[in-house]
Amino acid sequence: METKSRPKKVGKAVLALEDGTLFFGKGFGAPCKVSGEVVFSTSMVGYPESLTDPSYHGQILTLTYPLIGNYGVPDYQNGADKFGIPLQFESIGIKVTGLLIQELCQKPHHWTSERTLDQWLRSEGIPGICDIDTRRLTKKLREKGVMLGILEVCQKGLEPDIDELLDEAKRIPDPNRRDLCSEVTIKKPIIYDNGGKMKVVLLDYGVKAGILRNLLAYSVDVIRVPYNFSFEQIMSFEPAGVILSNGPGDPKLLPKECFITVKRLVEEDIPIMGICQGTHVLSLALGGDTYKLKYGHRSQNQPAYDIETGRCYITTQNHGYATKSESLKGTDLEVWFINANDKTVEGIRHKNGKTFAVQWHPEACPGPYDTVFLFEKFLRSIS
Repeated sequence: METKSRPKKVGKAVLALEDGTLFFGKGFGAPCKVSGEVVFSTSMVGYPESLTDPSYHGQILTLTYPLIGNYGVPDYQNGADKFGIPLQFESIGIKVTGLLIQELCQKPHHWTSERTLDQWLRSEGIPGICDIDTRRLTKKLREKGVMLGILEVCQKGLEPDIDELLDEAKRIPDPNRRDLCSEVTIKKPIIYDNGGKMKVVLLDYGVKAGILRNLLAYSVDVIRVPYNFSFEQIMSFEPAGVILSNGPGDPKLLPKECFITVKRLVEEDIPIMGICQGTHVLSLALGGDTYKLKYGHRSQNQPAYDIETGRCYITTQNHGYATKSESLKGTDLEVWFINANDKTVEGIRHKNGKTFAVQWHPEACPGPYDTVFLFEKFLRSIS
C-alpha cells in the first residue's frame, strides 16, 4: 500500500550575507538552501499579500515587525472573487525566495485562517528563519545597502556547513542580472469580461491582484497580456487605455521591444497609467533613465508629495529602483510626485495630460487607500 511521506522536520537555520556576516536562528517552512537579494519591509501587517507580491520575486524578504504569523494564512480559492482573483493574496503562490523574521507565531487566531505560516511555506518549498535579530539586520542593510545572501534551513538533527556557506556567499548570483519580469508574467492573454463598455489592456510585468480588483470594480473589461506583447497585438483589442503594471528586478533588463511598444502607445495618444515598474518602463521608453536605490522603499507609510498642490499622501511601496529626475529634461515627461523623505521621484506625467505613472501602489493591499482616486483619474481619461 502506498503511503504519503511525512514532511521533513526542520531544525537549525543560518543566513550568510555576501560580506561574510552570519545570522543563526531556527528554521521553519521547507528545509533547503536558497540565495537572493536580501531586502527589508517595515510593514506591520499583510504578510500573505507581501509574500505573494510578484515584485518580490528573486528576493529574500526581511519583515521588521517582531511578530509574524499571528493571524494565520487563508485559503487561496475560498476567498476568490467571481473572476478567480484571490482576495487575500496578490497572486497564486509565494513569490519571495525566502523569509526572515524575529518571532514566528505557531498558534494563529483569525476567522479566515486555514493554516499556519510555517505550514504554508513548507507546502510551497520556501525556507524561513526565525529567532534572529531583524533589527540588527535591517540596520546593516540601511547602512550598506541591500545585499546578496544565502539562507539555509537544515533538516532536524543536521548542522549547516558554515565554511561552505561562507565560501558560497562570495559568489552569489545576482537575480537582478536576469529579466525577472519574464519569469512572473503570464504566457498568454487572459480576458476578464466584466460587461463593460470600455476595454483596458494591462501589460503584466508581474501584476498584483489588487490592481485587477480595482480596475474591475469600475465595470471595464480588462485584457491582461504578457509583458512583451507588441503594439500591434495590443491594438488588436481596440483598448481605450493601457495599464503598465508593477514587477520585479532591474527595468533596464526588459527586452527593447517593451520600450518600443510603450513609446508607440504614447505616440498613438492612448491613455496610459503606470504603477511601480510601469513608472520605470514609461521613463525609459520616452528617453529617461533609472537607477538602483541603496535599500529601496518597502513599507506602507511612504510619503508621496504632490509638487503641484503641496499635498502629501501616505502610500504603500515596494521597489528598489527609481527614475532619475534630471534625465527627464528634454523629454515629454515631468516630475509629478517626490518622496518627502529622500526626495526621489515618486510620480511622473506626460505633457499630453493622458499619461502618468506613480512609483507606489494606489491599490494598497496591504496599506492605505489614500490614492485610489488615481484609478478614477485614469478611467476618466478613457471615457
